[in-house]
Amino acid sequence: MTDPGNPDWKPIQHYFGLTAFGINAYVARAAGDRLVDEHDELQSGQEEVYLVTAGEARFELGDDEVLASQGMIVAVWDHAVRRAATVGASGTTLVAVGSAPGAFSSSWRTEHTEGVSRHPSVGP
Repeated sequence: MTDPGNPDWKPIQHYFGLTAFGINAYVARAAGDRLVDEHDELQSGQEEVYLVTAGEARFELGDDEVLASQGMIVAVWDHAVRRAATVGASGTTLVAVGSAPGAFSSSWRTEHTEGVSRHPSVGP
């Protein structure tokens, strides 16, 4: 196992100079690496989404665990929830996106998403 605080970090937000949201990618150097150190977003108030683009990661979300494989998305709305992610294999890659609620303003009109389902915890 490599240093769990030292995944291969890709600072996408910094590279492109984005200011509307944070986005980073993390690639595991070895099996058992922790790609997301345990933390909450109480200070920033951010909502976060993690997209597993390769491999699989075990997310600890408060008292719950989620095993997410390639193509799965883990969303954390509650900024108070402590979260972390550990991988089973080197090369596992996560893309993390975060922003404070209300910071994003969609240019899509309501009719664009009419009839499109939403996550059960979000409502209609």
